[in-house]
Amino acid sequence: MRNMTILVCAAMALWAASLRAAFADENVPADVAEQALAADVVILGEVHDNPHHHQVQAAMVAEMQPKAIVWEMLTEEGAGRVNATLISEPDKLAAAVRWAELGWPPLAMYLPIFRAAPDAPLYGALVPRAAARAAMETGAATALGADAARYGLTVPLVPEEQAAREADQQIAHCNALPEEMLPQMVAIQRLRDAVLARAVLRAMRETGGPVAVITGNGHARKDRGVPVYLARLEPGLRVFVLGQSEDGRVDGDYDAVVDSPAAEREDPCAAFAPQD
Repeated sequence: MRNMTILVCAAMALWAASLRAAFADENVPADVAEQALAADVVILGEVHDNPHHHQVQAAMVAEMQPKAIVWEMLTEEGAGRVNATLISEPDKLAAAVRWAELGWPPLAMYLPIFRAAPDAPLYGALVPRAAARAAMETGAATALGADAARYGLTVPLVPEEQAAREADQQIAHCNALPEEMLPQMVAIQRLRDAVLARAVLRAMRETGGPVAVITGNGHARKDRGVPVYLARLEPGLRVFVLGQSEDGRVDGDYDAVVDSPAAEREDPCAAFAPQD
């Protein structure tokens, strides 16, 4: 068994090395890589169902070899089950983290990221359904608990910012949400940002960094996402944020943006169209 573990780790190391070799030429400009390698925390945004975005994330992780990786897509418990041996067996990995139950795109898209630094401890930051419901019913502060004031969740957003975020939520949901639900959706987004930031700070304390973060562009953005919370709680952290656009389109502020073709997908708003 010990020999098998050594072989698995060696295979994963070769995989990461091959990604590093292709890194500068095929995935990310050299100046972006240089900025990322100088940071304590590297937040790697994505559009969840764009395969090329995950290739970029995998190349970044392979290059930086972080001491820890924070995943928006994993629960805290699921992340704690992952190790290099499990990463080498995708079906077992999927079962261990209950991927099929979580509603993300196929695990195959994310496997290169897992394989890029297989020995790095993983930290899950997925907000449980019960906490999301609590945020909808009573607000993000109540759902986060004792840390809410430290993370700024007890302070309402200024009206202009609240309105802008509600408008973004309405667009993201095909203009199909009832108006009364929009503040609740904003509350959930704030909660998810705070939970991600909390996981990043825990990872930094426990490993010393650098820490990579795998998350959607909405949580990565500097003007309202995870970086806002990190700056509030640990202003000395060096944070680098990479956004990923599709055909030149992305919302929010980032330290750098890498563009990719839009993924082929069905119209997500088709389900809301009037039926003949």
